[in-house]
Amino acid sequence: MAPIVHGFDPPDRFVAGTVGPPGQRTFFLQARAGARLVSVALEKQQVQALAERIDELLDEVLASIHGDAVVPAMAPLGLDDSAPLEQPIEEEFRAGTMTLSWDAADERLVIEVFPYSEAAVISPEQVADLDDEDFAEPEPDEVFLVRIPAGTARAFVKRTEQVLGAGRPDCPFCGSPVDPDGHLCVRANGFRRREP
Repeated sequence: MAPIVHGFDPPDRFVAGTVGPPGQRTFFLQARAGARLVSVALEKQQVQALAERIDELLDEVLASIHGDAVVPAMAPLGLDDSAPLEQPIEEEFRAGTMTLSWDAADERLVIEVFPYSEAAVISPEQVADLDDEDFAEPEPDEVFLVRIPAGTARAFVKRTEQVLGAGRPDCPFCGSPVDPDGHLCVRANGFRRREP
């Protein structure tokens, strides 16, 4: 059976955002075209990796000798989007695997997000026992497919960096997030640090 495709080519709006206070935030990718709105939940590390990889891919396209695509080096000013996620936020699915590519013919960045699936998770022991011929990844039930121009992709990265930076600050000693009600730093080991 063919998967359900939540496709946007291009969306009117495509953003990453959060719901909840720092430390308890839920991250979403959200796309809207007209009245149609799709929200996909994902982990902070996934949205961070997606933004980093989008930026890298656009830099590669920009630096490509054969590339005739118009790719801005940074987010165009008119595409800034600081508005909150649109309501209602109804999770379509939780993100698992994501793919990213550049469609040179249409000069669009293509993002595919597939649902998380227990069936797709295999242990290292299972991997060692499999041949390439034995491994068949299960077909997804649905896919979130977004095709956006390079300028919109740079604006997505800029907003995502702001969303990620709005969370809990990192401890300067151990790098772990500091909660509003305090932080037990493993590097300080319960003792105050002394100045040399």
